[in-house]
Amino acid sequence: MYDFPIGVILESFKTNRAAAIEKAAKMGANGIQMYATEGENSPENLSKSDRAELKREIESHNMVFSALCGDLGKGFGNKELNPSLIEKSKRIVELAKDLGTDIVTTHIGVVPEDKNHERYKVMQEACFELSRFADSMEAHFAIETGPERAVVLKGFLDDLSSKGVAVNLDPANFKMVTGDDPVRAVYTLKDYIVHTHAKDGNRLKIGNPEFIYKAVHPVPQGFDDVQYFEEVPLGTGSVDFVNYLKALENIGYKGFLTIEREVGDTPEADIRTAYDFLKKTISEN
Repeated sequence: MYDFPIGVILESFKTNRAAAIEKAAKMGANGIQMYATEGENSPENLSKSDRAELKREIESHNMVFSALCGDLGKGFGNKELNPSLIEKSKRIVELAKDLGTDIVTTHIGVVPEDKNHERYKVMQEACFELSRFADSMEAHFAIETGPERAVVLKGFLDDLSSKGVAVNLDPANFKMVTGDDPVRAVYTLKDYIVHTHAKDGNRLKIGNPEFIYKAVHPVPQGFDDVQYFEEVPLGTGSVDFVNYLKALENIGYKGFLTIEREVGDTPEADIRTAYDFLKKTISEN
């Protein structure tokens, strides 16, 4: 199997940036992904010299930026909010380029299955503008998978006629929310995958993704009282990583498997387990 580079999301360590960088390097990671939406890592708070210094710091640990996370937490389904969200997203792409990566991952909201839905049109308009800007920067906004089925996301991307908006494939999100098969999703989205997250999980109960991701308001009373899915340590959930990684290899993907751990009381141990699991799976297959 191809020896995929392995990255880790800095925030998954649940510590400060400098300490997280040290931990990632000590683990043996090839790269890191960093949230760039607020605080010290937000574009407006990083000068040109700050960016150059941060890039040097990562490179001094023999790592690179696999991507930045530009998820602003609101998606692009609200026409009134989109202008400011789009401008902030553009600044994050500029930051990504300064840090040596072409990829910014984000959630855009839930793509409606009905292409005539008003929100579909609003999201298309926003992503069209983002795609053209990314194209001009030779970069990608990579939509994180999960809220919609892979075939729906492919149709949405095909309508944009651009690779400026691409895919960050998260196999666990498919399993946890839509019930889609991540292996099949790799082949469905093969023309758009530029980055992946390494995460695992289980679907506990079927729920409406539009309510789970708060794409519509209000959600039905009592909806939030139900646990619809669980994220679990890598290799202990329902993602078939052997065949998933083989599928990535089959389509010629050479990019990162970036470990993401959003829950749990022992993040560093869970990340270490994930790293070891991926290395073992790659070496044995």
